[in-house]
Amino acid sequence: MEMESFSSLTVTERDQILVEQQVFNIFKTFYNIPPSSQSFMLELQRENHVEYLTNGLKQLGPSFCVLDANRPWICYWILHSIALMDEFVDPELEDNTIDFLSRCQDPNGGYGGGPGQMPHLATTMLQSIHLEKLYSFIRQMKYASGGFRMHDAGEIDVRACYTAISVASLLNILDDELVQNVGNYILSCQTYEGGISGEPGSEAHGGYTFCGLATMILINEVKRLDLSSLIDWVVFRQGVEGGFQGRTNKLVDGCYSFWQGGIFALLKRLNSTRGEKSIPLGDGEDSGPDSSETTASSDATGKGLIEDLSQGGSHIEKGDQHDTSSRVNSKRHAKVKPLFNSLALQQYILLCSQDLNGGLRDKPGKSRDHYHTCYCLSGLSVCQRSWLEDDDSPPLPCAVLGPYSNLLEPIHPLYNVVLDRYREAHEFFTGS
Repeated sequence: MEMESFSSLTVTERDQILVEQQVFNIFKTFYNIPPSSQSFMLELQRENHVEYLTNGLKQLGPSFCVLDANRPWICYWILHSIALMDEFVDPELEDNTIDFLSRCQDPNGGYGGGPGQMPHLATTMLQSIHLEKLYSFIRQMKYASGGFRMHDAGEIDVRACYTAISVASLLNILDDELVQNVGNYILSCQTYEGGISGEPGSEAHGGYTFCGLATMILINEVKRLDLSSLIDWVVFRQGVEGGFQGRTNKLVDGCYSFWQGGIFALLKRLNSTRGEKSIPLGDGEDSGPDSSETTASSDATGKGLIEDLSQGGSHIEKGDQHDTSSRVNSKRHAKVKPLFNSLALQQYILLCSQDLNGGLRDKPGKSRDHYHTCYCLSGLSVCQRSWLEDDDSPPLPCAVLGPYSNLLEPIHPLYNVVLDRYREAHEFFTGS
């Protein structure tokens, strides 16, 4: 492109062209090198990632002081990433982490971003077993409109609704009072585009769309959303780079590999539990690794994922403790094709987001960080199982880009925790 015409473009258009050029150069280099070198570039550098993550759990540099109120999140990003790779931290380091997190708990319920800090729903989402105080804290965050505040006098948005409802669901304390009017608030945030915004009147956003959809599933009101327009919005967020953008006309970002990719994982389960037919791809051609339709199990997580939506009602009866995440109608199945190009997304993650020295990043030219490492790996796990019939079965090798050693642990898409960890927590809290 000539310099004169380039200068006439908007900042957004110029940035998009520059990113496309960076990504194209990486892809061009990849396809012009010997197969042995291609294999190395597509290999998930597990040892380097684990070393990078473990070092972050031990000590962070002075530049991280701006994230002082996010230290429990840093613990989650690191520990979840390590769990995805089926690795473990040293017992002493694990004990130190648990000790730190315990000191973030507020005496009156909830967890703060650090010891002595204000309790906050986002950090509370990460851990707690003090159910009575936790329930009281979540209830205090409830606003009359049905939305939740992130903290005392804090913002009311879809993210807060998700953190409150997902914690209550996972810990088996979800009840009528917490559910009341939440669906109305989420519904008011679905925009004309089809995606969901953080608050009424704002722009549709990938992270909020995931949070809103997951919340509506957890309270069994997902049928109230315009799912057709939501699907239309999210499928067009995958760009020419193979990765996802978070909003219309924004740049690709590796973290949306999960925030947008996880939406497709939820939609696949919704189709299986509702007994719907396969959603056409539009071009009439198969694009999956085996070029055939795949049956999505209605008991996709082993324990099950969501309440059978055909039963109706705003949520399940009080005697069932609102456990919408663990039961489905096992008689209902559906053949569902993935609505995104999973191999293209895997290629973007491995070639453009992966730092071969450890860690993953937003896009080429950006630095690695623990946040993007977490959500790029979570998205990679979703990709690898997007054609899977049964999440308890391993994917076919052709569904995993690069060596099969790239295969990560499966996650529970409603909570973004490794499936085995979810099952342990679910068993513990439903039995308590």
